Amino acid sequence: MFGRCSVLTWCKITSFHFPSEAAKAMDQTLMLEILLPKCSFLKLFQLLVLAGLFCFCSGISQVTKRVKDTAVLTCDYNISANDLTRVRIYWQKKLYSDVVLSVVSGEAKVWPKYKNRTIPTITSNPSIVILALQLSDSGIYDCIIQRLEKGGYQMVHSKSVRLLVRADFPVPSITELGNPSTNIKRITCSTSGGFPKPYLSWLENGKELNAINTTVSQDPESELYTIISELDFNVTNNHSFTCLIKYGNLTVAQIFNWQKYEPTVPPFIHQSSTWTTKIVSGFVPCAIVICLLSVGILKCRPDSSKCYHTIILEAQTLLVWFSISLRF
Repeated sequence: MFGRCSVLTWCKITSFHFPSEAAKAMDQTLMLEILLPKCSFLKLFQLLVLAGLFCFCSGISQVTKRVKDTAVLTCDYNISANDLTRVRIYWQKKLYSDVVLSVVSGEAKVWPKYKNRTIPTITSNPSIVILALQLSDSGIYDCIIQRLEKGGYQMVHSKSVRLLVRADFPVPSITELGNPSTNIKRITCSTSGGFPKPYLSWLENGKELNAINTTVSQDPESELYTIISELDFNVTNNHSFTCLIKYGNLTVAQIFNWQKYEPTVPPFIHQSSTWTTKIVSGFVPCAIVICLLSVGILKCRPDSSKCYHTIILEAQTLLVWFSISLRF
C-alpha cells in the first residue's frame, strides 16, 4: 500500500504541468500507464532484496589452500550425540554432483574418489578434512543436513563452502651443464609442481634472449606442470641472466651472474720460473770465469807464479761483480 501511494504521488506531481482539460485526461491515462509497471518493478525490487538477504545469510565461505595441503570444510551447524540416530549428513560437490561422504545413523561412508584422504567430524559442528589436496578438488561443496520429523526426513540446514586449490611454482633453479664448445657455457633453468601452464623467458638487461631448448610437460594424474630451458653464452664476457617464469597472473624468477674468464698462472709455475732464472743466472758467470781462467793459465809460463796470481785475482773480481749484478 505504501508503494502504491508513493507512485500515485509521483504521478500527480509529474502531471501538474498540464492545466487544460485535455491535459487532465492525459493525466489520468498517464497515471494508469505508469502505476502498473511501477508497482511491478517495485515488487521485483523487493524480491531481489529478499533474495540478496537470503544469499547473504547462507553465503558461500571460501577456503584457499595449496596442492598437497589439508583443507577443513565446516557445516556451521550444531548436532548433539543424541541426535545422530535422527539426522542425516551429506557432503557433495556442486556441478559435478560428486558425493564426498554421507552420515546415516551415525555411520559415515566415504565415496571412492575421496577414500583414504577424507576424515569426517560428525558431532558438534559437522565438517570434513580433505588430505593431500589435488587441483581437481577445487569447487563448491554443499553440506546438507536432514532431520527425521513426522515420519520423514526434512532438510533443516544447508551450507556451501568454496574450496580453491592453488599450485604455485617454486623459485626456479639454475645449474651449469658444461661447455658444448670453446668459450661457450650452457646453463639450465627448471621448476615443477605448478599450475596453470607456465611460460619461460631468459632476460639480460631487460632484453629477451633466445633459448636453445625449452620443454613443458604435464603430469596426467596431478595435472601439474614442469618446465625446463637451456641457454648458451660466451664465457669471455660478464653476464647477469634472469630466468622468468609466468603462470596465470603470477611470476617467479631466478638470477644467474657470471664473471668473465681470466686465465691465471698457478703459484708453482711462478716459483719454477724464478728458480730457473736463478740457476741460469748463476751458471753463466761461472762458465765465463772458468773460460777466462783456462785461457789465462794456458798463456802463463809454468815457472811464472806472478802470472797465476794475477789470473786468480781477476777471476775473483769477476765473480764479485756478477754476484752484485744478480742482486739487482
